Amino acid sequence: MTAWQEVILNDVVSILGDGLHGTPEYDDNGEYYFINGNNLKNGKIVIKESTRRASKEEFDKYKKNLNDRTILVSINGTIGNVAAYNNEKCFLGKSACYFNVIDNVEKDFIFYVATSNQFQTYISEFANGTTIKNVPLKAIREYPFFLPEHAEQKIIAAVLSSLDDKIDLLHRQNQTLEAMAETLFRQWFVEGAGEGWEERPLSSIANFLNGLACQKYPSRNELEKLPVLKIKELSSGISESSDWATSQVKPEYIVEAGDVIFAWSASLMVKVWDGEKCVLNQHLFKVTSGEFPKWFFLMWCKRHLAEFISISSSHATTMGHIKRGDLDVAMVSIPSHQELEAMSEQMMPLLDKQIALAKQRKTLEKLRDTLLPKLMSGEVRVI
Repeated sequence: MTAWQEVILNDVVSILGDGLHGTPEYDDNGEYYFINGNNLKNGKIVIKESTRRASKEEFDKYKKNLNDRTILVSINGTIGNVAAYNNEKCFLGKSACYFNVIDNVEKDFIFYVATSNQFQTYISEFANGTTIKNVPLKAIREYPFFLPEHAEQKIIAAVLSSLDDKIDLLHRQNQTLEAMAETLFRQWFVEGAGEGWEERPLSSIANFLNGLACQKYPSRNELEKLPVLKIKELSSGISESSDWATSQVKPEYIVEAGDVIFAWSASLMVKVWDGEKCVLNQHLFKVTSGEFPKWFFLMWCKRHLAEFISISSSHATTMGHIKRGDLDVAMVSIPSHQELEAMSEQMMPLLDKQIALAKQRKTLEKLRDTLLPKLMSGEVRVI
């Protein structure tokens, strides 16, 4: 097999620069989006409701040389988000940099170089600044790595891309199932609520178990430990930076895939946990019920989430939150036993399928994350 060549990133790009340092004149009706590092997620540019817009005139004034060979990386504030540019109507703020891969190098291979743990660790070590971290472009240009022949670059990128495509498909299928469940719930409980249905507080239909102060339950040894589920992990999954606690806690504080978790502090969210077995940390509720099916209390928690977020943001504290009293005043409509059973026949298959797809996605993500460093270093060869 042909030996891999040691290069630096600057050897394989035609340009490497950061976004604009000025401020465009925003236009809510503009067709071009002004993106920053937090718009880069899971390899794609994600446009949010809060993303500002500008006119074509402003775009022409500030535009950079982005094209179908461009990769974007966040380098200011949030460090290391990566996305491939695909001709989106957008221009780049200063919290991200861009580089255009030269024609005789596989763009997707360099994309996976940028997403690798080696690159991510490298740029995090160069991040400087007291309040807002920033990675100098010089450090990125000088990032060293090994580059195989173009044919092997292409095959490696194809292997990893096929896994990412499947992961993305499973994610989109889950979004469709969630939308179907939300539509049914809205039809039953918002548009067509039955007369005479009982009204009860959200707190009465389920048990909201607050997690442990897990720093008080350190792991004792390698055999009796589990990762700690905090708000960060609920949003992004268990990672190498996650804390660990002993597994010898009361069983109710153990979280398994399929459990409903409600973050009631800081970033409020309600999710069905799709990760590995872990220990529930404080600021998270594990929501269970011996009276009502999982879909029922899950959908009612989601129904009241916007209201809870509003309550949280109104608190004059450094970290917004809700109180148990807020669960007491959030009301739930209870259909008859027969109606609830009929609803469950439609809703439970949707939820069960979501959980199954999420487990498949996690399995593929773990496989990709295991393969990526091995393929990118040449430890595992594909030709």
